[in-house]
Amino acid sequence: MLLEKILQSQGFGSRKYCQQLIKNGAVSIDNQTCDHPKQNFSTEDLSFQVFGERYQYREHIYIVLHKPQGYECSHQATHHRSVFSLLPEIFIHRGVQCVGRLDQDTTGLLLLTDDGQYLQALTHPKKHVPKVYCVSTADPVTTEQKQQLELGVELRNEKGIYAATDIKLISERQLAMTIHQGVYHQVKRMIAAVGNKVERLHRQQIGLLELPNLEEGHWDYLTPQQKQLSQNIPLETE
Repeated sequence: MLLEKILQSQGFGSRKYCQQLIKNGAVSIDNQTCDHPKQNFSTEDLSFQVFGERYQYREHIYIVLHKPQGYECSHQATHHRSVFSLLPEIFIHRGVQCVGRLDQDTTGLLLLTDDGQYLQALTHPKKHVPKVYCVSTADPVTTEQKQQLELGVELRNEKGIYAATDIKLISERQLAMTIHQGVYHQVKRMIAAVGNKVERLHRQQIGLLELPNLEEGHWDYLTPQQKQLSQNIPLETE
């Protein structure tokens, strides 16, 4: 692939801007300055430097972010900051999108990618990828409320019954629950439907992938194994 195309594909800007970076001597490979935009390189295991900072070529990027409160999952945030402000600018140029959304006051596991097929695989309603939430409620969770959530509730302006599985009472005002759909404000609406209210909401797991040990506001690349787990595909064991 042409060097200028490599830089453009990795989010460094327009073709013209990438050409200028190369001509200005800002790009190096194997500690050798590359000043010819039309030079060809294999992208397999390719690493390169721009202004001395090292990058690895990635055809697609898969990001896990520990989302804090007060951030919207939108490029054009209206009332709060955007989660995209927590990411390097080159990711934005690559067209990275959130894999589903979390409300501004919800924390926890958020995936982002520029791979449309991966995004579709996790968000399409027919896939039913499970998601685990930790919920803090305003009032103690009763046995009746837990049973209602397990049997399923109706949500206004939605068709069908919405049930939670694997409900675990952590304390009288805290529970973990798994949902298999992804309608707007689903957990909050389900809790409201049984007569309680969500005070805090945290997503801990998507598919088989649990939130890694990341501080709030920090991100990391998904490993191939983590990507597989996020799609609810178990890892092979010998």
